[in-house]
Amino acid sequence: MHISHLSLTNFRNYARLEVSFPRGVIALFGDNAQGKTSLLEAVYYLATSRSPYTTSDRQLINWLAENDPLSFARLVAEVHTKDGLKRVEVTLLNESNGRSSRLKKEIRINGISRRVMDLLGQIRVVLFLPQDMSLVEGPPSERRRYLNVTLCQTDPAYCYALSQYDKVLHQRNALLKQFQEQSQRGQRPDISQLAYWDEQLAASGAAIVAGRYKLVRELERRAQKVHADLSGEGEHLRLRYEPGFDATPAPQGQMSFDVKDLGASALPALPVPEIARLFREALAQRRGEEIKRGLTTIGPQRDEFRFLVNGRDLGLYGSRGQGRTAVLALKLAELDWMKDTTGESPILLLDEVAAELDPHRRAYLLERIGDVEQVIVTTAEPDLMNESFMKEAAQWRVHAGTIQVVNGGE
Repeated sequence: MHISHLSLTNFRNYARLEVSFPRGVIALFGDNAQGKTSLLEAVYYLATSRSPYTTSDRQLINWLAENDPLSFARLVAEVHTKDGLKRVEVTLLNESNGRSSRLKKEIRINGISRRVMDLLGQIRVVLFLPQDMSLVEGPPSERRRYLNVTLCQTDPAYCYALSQYDKVLHQRNALLKQFQEQSQRGQRPDISQLAYWDEQLAASGAAIVAGRYKLVRELERRAQKVHADLSGEGEHLRLRYEPGFDATPAPQGQMSFDVKDLGASALPALPVPEIARLFREALAQRRGEEIKRGLTTIGPQRDEFRFLVNGRDLGLYGSRGQGRTAVLALKLAELDWMKDTTGESPILLLDEVAAELDPHRRAYLLERIGDVEQVIVTTAEPDLMNESFMKEAAQWRVHAGTIQVVNGGE
C-alpha cells in the first residue's frame, strides 16, 4: 500500500499543496513549525478520521480561512492497494449562521459519499510519535484508544461493535441515572427495563473484548522477539490485557479473564458467546451499585493493558529507556501484524522519533523498516539518520507550508 498523490487545501500550514509521493522512504526535514508534522497528520487523518494531535477538527482548518463565509479544509489522497487505485477525500466544512457554527465532515471514496466508518481501512497506517511513551506512562484511555485505532483499520466488525457499544452504553447510563433519581425520591424503579440494554451491551462488549484480547496476544508474540533483540535475553516483555469486568471462572476448568499476573498469551481464548454470558452475569451482580451511582461501572470502557518486563510493570517501575524499548517493540510488532493480517504493508509514519531514540535503537528501527513499501519520516536533524538510509530516501525540505524536493530518492 502506498499513496501516490496528496492534495491539501486549507489544512494546517498548507493553504494549497499538490504533491506526488514516491514509494520507499520520504524524509521531510526543516525547521520546526514549517509543516512537516502537518503532512504526516494529513495522511493519518485520511486513514483514521481523527488527528493524533488535537481532539478538535476545527483546529485543522488553516487559520487564514477562518473568516471566510464558508471556511473549509479538504484532504485528498490517491492510494494504491492490492485491490487497485482508490481516491480518498475528506472535507471539513465550518458552517456558520452568524450566531453559531457547526463543523460538518464529508467523506468520499472514489467520488461516492460514504460514512466516516467506511473511511477506516481504506488507508492503513502505523504512526510512531515521541508522545507514544504515554502508552506506557499515560492513563488507560490512551491504551484503549491505541487498540481501537489499530483494530478499526483492519476489522470492520470490531469497529461496528465499538460504535454500537458506545450508543448502548449512553442509553444504559441514561436509564441508570433515571433509576438513581427515582430511588432518591423514594420510588421503586422498574429494573426489568435493564434486561434489554444488558443484552445489547454484553453482545457488543464481548466482541470488543475478544478483538482486543486477540490483538494484544498477537502483538505480544511479535514484540517479544523485537524486545529481545534490543534489550538482550536478560529482559522478557509481556503485554497484560485486563478486561473491565471480573469474569468468574469458566466451565471445564478454563481460566477466567481475571488473571492479573500473566501475560496476554496466558489468557484463554474464550468464544464471544461465553464472554457475553460472563459480562451479563457481572452486570447483574453490579446492578444495585450501578443504580446508586447512576453509571455503568464495568465493561470495555474500563479495559486496560500493561507493559511488563520480567514481571514488573513498566508504567510503575520501569525506566525511560525500558519504556522506549517497549514502545518501539510494540510499534514494530504492530507493523508486522497489520501486514500479516491484511496481506499488504501499511504506510509507516515516523514523527521526530530519531531524536528520541539512542543510536542503537535508532539503527535497529531504520534497519527493520527497510522493506516497508512507503515510509514518511520527519526530522529537524537529518544528521541523526544514517548516511545509507538518507541516500536511498526521497529528501524533501519543508518551509512555510511549501515543499522543495532536494533528492528524489533512488
